[in-house]
Amino acid sequence: MPELTAELLLRGYSVGIFPMAEHRDDPEIFWVDPQRRGVFPPDGFHISRSLARTMRRTAFTITINTAFTQVVEGCADRADTWINDVIFTLYKRLFIQGQAHSVEVWEKDTLVGGVYESMFSRRDNASKIALACLVDRLNRAGFSLFDTQFLTPHLASLGAIEVSRATYQTHLRIAQQKSADFTKP
Repeated sequence: MPELTAELLLRGYSVGIFPMAEHRDDPEIFWVDPQRRGVFPPDGFHISRSLARTMRRTAFTITINTAFTQVVEGCADRADTWINDVIFTLYKRLFIQGQAHSVEVWEKDTLVGGVYESMFSRRDNASKIALACLVDRLNRAGFSLFDTQFLTPHLASLGAIEVSRATYQTHLRIAQQKSADFTKP
């Protein structure tokens, strides 16, 4: 198997597969191509009334791409994580190349939530707010596919659905034909 590089990682995503590790200390990476894929349909993100109210009243500040490494660290800071050192290093390289991005949620000077490919929260609703801001940015930037990889009850409550591998592959091919730029909005 060839060495896993940032370029190989991007190639994997372009054909619909993604890497994972069994746990933080496992040096091995395996590729995943789920039979059922979690996605947010375009305009399918559901903001509950309580979350909308929280977003209007919050003192949180939202930033983009200002604390990528800290967001990945926050996502990996749990007992059970698929983010090992190899994956962490590769995503930092992708970020430096402009191919990976993060949304950060701050309470004053403290990072309290964020999302890159995973998400974390250290305050109530911080990860939901990060996700809502990410969805808004993706929509305004011209993206037509938001892959969540797997469908969890939490993501389903926000409007994510599950599609077959074949349906995902069709959506992926269509999305790759469109022009989109995360940094545009």
